[in-house]
Amino acid sequence: MSGSIPTELRYTAEHEWVQVTADGRIRFGITDHAQDALGDIVYVTLPALGATITAGEPCGEVESTKSVSDIYSPLSGTVVARNDAVETSPETINSDPYGAGWLVEIEADVALVDELLTAAAYESTISV
Repeated sequence: MSGSIPTELRYTAEHEWVQVTADGRIRFGITDHAQDALGDIVYVTLPALGATITAGEPCGEVESTKSVSDIYSPLSGTVVARNDAVETSPETINSDPYGAGWLVEIEADVALVDELLTAAAYESTISV
């Protein structure tokens, strides 16, 4: 396995990480494991501001030198922020997937974040 899995975040089986921001929004991106498996990321498509996204449904794409993969929404909600910087510098996802490489912020029910995978549970899904 490549990097560490931050314990303060929650995760999905589709390799997205989830964080509740200080202002109560849900921020998410793809995990270090996912970016490592994809290889060099060359293109990213994010949902539009104001778009309604649905938990478990594709809301964007990440294209690498190896393949194109869907980005799945971890929760249902409304897109309130997009990290436009990753569209112009997609390699940021490779270098800092849990920081500057975040993808989208949504307004959603923050209580649902607790239903997502813990770091330990996510680690067990990728170390099979």
